[in-house]
Amino acid sequence: MYDFHSTSMHIPTPPLVVRLMPDAENLIFARVAPGKTTEVLTAMEQILKRHNPAYPFEYQFLDNDFNIMYKTEAIMGQLTKYLAGIAIFISCLGLFGLALFTAEQRTKEIGVRKVLGASVSSIVFMLSKDFLKLVLIANLVALPLSWYLMNNWLNDYAYRTEFSWWIFASAFLATVTIAMFTLSFHAVRTAIANPVTSLRTE
Repeated sequence: MYDFHSTSMHIPTPPLVVRLMPDAENLIFARVAPGKTTEVLTAMEQILKRHNPAYPFEYQFLDNDFNIMYKTEAIMGQLTKYLAGIAIFISCLGLFGLALFTAEQRTKEIGVRKVLGASVSSIVFMLSKDFLKLVLIANLVALPLSWYLMNNWLNDYAYRTEFSWWIFASAFLATVTIAMFTLSFHAVRTAIANPVTSLRTE
């Protein structure tokens, strides 16, 4: 028989002796094949009523007990997802507002550049590069910090998974993509605008 956990995953699998002592124990652990749960419970109830009809037939599933054992981790996982979504949304709003403010502040400069022959792509790059630098700096701070915190959290478990480099690479690409998508709206709109409109007051 393979080793199995009878306690929390936070500690290694302890030694376990399984014994049957009818006079001292009132619990029976049964492993049921998938799809046979109802059939097995009915048969067990009939056997119990035949041999001890005064004793009530009560049962519970170990997976429910394990779910209760890790309820804290499940709640923390859900909260992490919601908080991450809120943080991304607020960050996008901030980038959107900064992009709008920058575009409004540099409208005449962009108009002059277009008159002098600047391409749309060069103007978009000019408006986006400063923000992308901030995103890169944020990643340089956040990725090592997240690795450190997650590594410490997983150290509380006896058996844990290891981090792969592609997880952090995916997070990096996701942040850059979201930032570019957020910035591109105002950058492209400003870059393709008619320069006459921005320069007619000069």
